[in-house]
Formats: sequence, structure tokens, C-alpha cells
Amino acid sequence: MDALIELKGVGKAYGHVRVIDGIDLDIPRHSVVSLIGASGSGKSTLLRCLNGLEEVQEGEISFDGEVISGPGVDHVALRRRIGMVFQSYNLFPHMSVLRNCTVALLTTGACGRREAEERALAMLERVGMRDKAGSFPDQLSGGQQQRVAIARTMIMQPQVLLLDEITSALDPELVMEVLDLVRDLAKQGMTMLLTTHEMSFAREISDKVCFLYGGRILEEGPAEQVFGAPREAATQSFLRRVTAAGRL
Repeated sequence: MDALIELKGVGKAYGHVRVIDGIDLDIPRHSVVSLIGASGSGKSTLLRCLNGLEEVQEGEISFDGEVISGPGVDHVALRRRIGMVFQSYNLFPHMSVLRNCTVALLTTGACGRREAEERALAMLERVGMRDKAGSFPDQLSGGQQQRVAIARTMIMQPQVLLLDEITSALDPELVMEVLDLVRDLAKQGMTMLLTTHEMSFAREISDKVCFLYGGRILEEGPAEQVFGAPREAATQSFLRRVTAAGRL
């Protein structure tokens, strides 16, 4: 498979602390790539670099053959193509579900109100939330809010979806409904890069798994290889801790 996104020697530091340290990574079209590793290993920062929320200080990121890191990048246009969903939902509390899903389309002038609402309702139907179009975020469960957040991102028709620990703020009984939605998106061919503590889910859904350690990709490969026969001692140690905690 040809790479849709390519990272070459990507680095990022906060002061003297190197959060990302020379990462090389190819993300093929229509694939699911999971980033795993302990907190502070650079997973979320790497996602944020991909859609311009963090500045890349070293190396280069290319998307569909076009360099998207460095000066002069139109980040608004970039985020239409590379959508991101966060762990904290980030829905506007004073807006209805429908309004949350149409605001980006209307603000950017992508379409008129009628078309925006039709597209939003179709997407809410797709994620099982059309009947909540008139509700406000505080009237929804955490799982429902996260499904709306995914719908809001998907309505912009991105080519890539970045998912940053999207179940970590959910009660355990709500996790599965969100993971089921991600499974459906994967089956439909959406290119996704995700960080997660749900190791069993990462093993099931991922075409490629990358174990980050100290800001570097210490090990990467097919899910069954990384989870079933990890080569690096640090990967083995991490997975032992995960297994002991009942997460794998």
C-alpha cells in the first residue's frame, strides 16, 4: 500500500525536553495505525503535529505527496483533510447537537445552512445519534457525546482521522459503543491513526502498531507481531504491565 502520510526525522521539544525524537513513519491509505506506550512517550504530541496543532521543529511531514509541516501551511485547510477527535469531546455546551455538527461547515462557507443540516443529520444517523439532534451536550452520556464529536469531525469529510485516547474519559460501560463506531469506520476504509490504552482493541483493529518510548518509535510492526512476539525489552515490559492491569 502506498503511504498517505510520511514522517521523516520528525522532532519536537519543549525547552530542553525532547518529546518527539527523530520519528520516521509511513501511514498507508485505508489503514489503521495504533500508537501505544506509557504516558509521556510522545503519542498525543505526534498526533497534534499531524494536523498542525503543534509545530514540527525538525524533519518533515508529507500528506498525499505534499509537505504539511513548516512555514506557510494553511492549517484550516489541512484540518479539513486530517480530522482529530479528542478525549474530552470539546462540544460547544450552548449549542445543540445539530448546531455542533453544522457550525464548521457554515463558518468555513463549505455549504449553505440547508445542505449543512442535511449532511449533519445524515452523519448523525450514521453514528446512531440522529434522534438527539435537538439535545444539548449536558443531556447526553459521555459515550453519546463522543459519538457526536466523531460525527462533527467526519462531516468535514476528512481523508484521515486522528483519535487521541477517545475512550479514556468514558465510564467502562460506555467504552464499547464508541469502539464499535471506530470498528465500523475502519471497515469502511477510513485511514486512522489512534492512541489508546485499550490494548485488546488496538490488537484487533490495527494494521500496524507502533510502540513509543522516550519520544521514539522503538518497535513497529503488524499487531500480532508487536503484541504476540515483541522484540524489544521495553515493549515486553510495557505489555507485561498492561496484561497485569487487565488491559490486554
